[in-house]
Amino acid sequence: MGMMNKLKETQLKVEATKQRLNSVLIDETSSDQKLKVTLTANRTIKSITIHNQLLQDKDMLEDYLILTLNKAIERATIVNETELAAVAKEGMPNIPGLDMFK
Repeated sequence: MGMMNKLKETQLKVEATKQRLNSVLIDETSSDQKLKVTLTANRTIKSITIHNQLLQDKDMLEDYLILTLNKAIERATIVNETELAAVAKEGMPNIPGLDMFK
């Protein structure tokens, strides 16, 4: 298979992986279970569940959202980058000298 065909095939696999990652869900819950967020591995928020107690304190709710969303985004980013890197690496041609980056 020619290099151009290999690159096109890899590009199609990357696009398919991106689509698949839309269905990979990442759940993150605050340490006391009062807030739960779910997002895709492509970092799209799917749901947020808030305990009634948090609705009484705006500042606390904002803090919970920031902490929990940041943790969820970090986890989703790791999944996303790992999956896309694996597909890209699989399709990379063996170019002398580039094996040091593996």
